[in-house]
This record gives sequence, structure tokens and C-alpha cells, in this order.
Amino acid sequence: MYNNVKLDKSLYSITGKSFTEALAELDPDANYSGTDLAGLDAFERQLKRFNIKVSGENSDRVEKFFASSESAVLFPEYCRRMIKQGMNEASLVPDIAAAITYTDQIDFRGLTVTVNGTDAAVDQAGDIPVTSVLLASEAKPLKKFARKLSCSYESIRKQRLGAFGVILKNLGAQISQAVNKLAMDELTEDVVPSTIAGDSVTYADLAEFWSSMGGKNMTAMVCSPTVMAQILALNEMKFCVSDFMTSGRVKTPYGVTLIKSSAVDPDTVVGIDGSCAAEMVFGTDIIVDFDKLISCQCDEIAASVTVGFSVLTDGAVKVLAV
Repeated sequence: MYNNVKLDKSLYSITGKSFTEALAELDPDANYSGTDLAGLDAFERQLKRFNIKVSGENSDRVEKFFASSESAVLFPEYCRRMIKQGMNEASLVPDIAAAITYTDQIDFRGLTVTVNGTDAAVDQAGDIPVTSVLLASEAKPLKKFARKLSCSYESIRKQRLGAFGVILKNLGAQISQAVNKLAMDELTEDVVPSTIAGDSVTYADLAEFWSSMGGKNMTAMVCSPTVMAQILALNEMKFCVSDFMTSGRVKTPYGVTLIKSSAVDPDTVVGIDGSCAAEMVFGTDIIVDFDKLISCQCDEIAASVTVGFSVLTDGAVKVLAV
């Protein structure tokens, strides 16, 4: 049972396994099927074991993790989860990446898909149109993004975990914003921008941009904050207010999700078919330096992630210069 699991920092060092996966081998989730603990993973059961409340109005203080040598082992995983949550909340990946893969290499060769021929019926004994899938001619290095939070144990020990979690999530969001910038740079590198007809963006410009993707289905437009404000001020967009009120997201009347991001250049809109545009490659998941954090005298929290992007399909990314 979870109450009898021996916790030590070696659980962070098992090759090919995360801390929670290593913990789940000692305390399998299947043991709790049909019980009140069925909805908790192995890490969350350990929080319950040591009665550590990490969120809410009456969340515990940071020092609660360090009440014993075993509960201190949980602190790096708590930090990692909060940082990853912040990354996920700020990430463009769900809207732009059609595939997510993992590698243990320091570089990768992406796939490229090229469609030749037409969609017309094939005559008897005629040539069949070919869709070619090739490896990229050169490997791309994965890029590491990291950020360090400088904080002595004395300065954080009395802070509530609810508030400290916000700080950690903001750290993750900053890392994610850098990853978003890499994604936009990679996806638009060889795309020739189209331009608007006048001096400021109009609804007709957006509609024409949407239709320019041809056979692809533009699912998202990633806009700089300046351009996003211009689009939302268009008279035609007033009919989309109800979408925002119910979902927190803005869609054009023809169904394209508008996303505000500083990852794109100012005065720019990037249109993406999220079903086929890009692949995201993880060299690592979010990593937190566990050894220092288990000590009460930690003075920094360092987190990093290693990623790369490749374009999968021609014509699935368009750029509009406003």
C-alpha cells in the first residue's frame, strides 16, 4: 500500500522512467480500482499519505514537504508538475502540431510529404498520382530551453503552496513562450507572405487568407497582439462574442480559431492546418534538478526541456503580412 512505500531520491534516477512511473511500480494504480483512491496517481497518493495540500484556500506551506526526509523526496516532482502545467497552459502545440514524438537522440530528421499529380479520375492504364514521403536531407538539432528560479529556502518555506505554485507555473509559461517562438520560426521559415489589399486588415482580407489554403483546412490563425486587437475590432467579429463567453476562445464566423501570441512577428498572421502542418519532437520532457531540491538549503529551481519542430505537409502553413 502507498503508506508503506520507501521514498528516496534514487526514484528520480531510473533510466527510462519518470519519478511517478518508478513510484507506480512500487505502488501500482491497479491496487486501488474501485476504491476512493482510484482517481489518484502514485504521486498524488503520496501527497495524501503525508497530508500535503498543494492548492486551494488552505493549502499547506512549502516547509510541509520537508517535515521528513521521505516527504522531501516529493518536492521536485511537485515543482516539475507545476512548471509543466504552466507550460501546457501557454503552449501553442495543441493548435499547431499534428503529431508529437519522443527521441533519445540530440537531433532528428523529420518527414516531408509532397503531393504530386491531380485528384482527377485515373484513366485505364493511366499513371497514378503519387504522394511522396521522404526523410529530411539533414538532421536538425534539438534545442534546449531552460529557466532558473532563484529562491533561498528561507524565503519560500513559509509561503503557501497555492501561491508558490503560481510562481512555478509562470516559470513554465516563460519556457513555453520560447518554445512557441521556435515553432513559429520553423513553420514559417520558407513561406512567402501574402499581403492585405489596403492599409489595415479587413474581414475580406481574413476571408481571402483563409481561402488561400486551398485543399487544406485552416484551423487556426496565430496573431501578434497588435493584429489580434485589429481583428477583434472588426464589425463582423461582434457575432463571435458568444463563442468567447462559452469557451474562452475566439473563432471567426467560418470556424478558424484566433490565437494571440507574441511568438509571431508584429503585424503578422500565421494560418495553420493543425491536422497536418507540423511534428513536434521531444528530446526530453520537462526536467527539474531534483538533487538540490531535496535539500532544505536549495537556493534555485532549474527547469529545462529539449524540443524541435518540422513541417510535415506543403501548403499547410500560410503567412499574412498586415
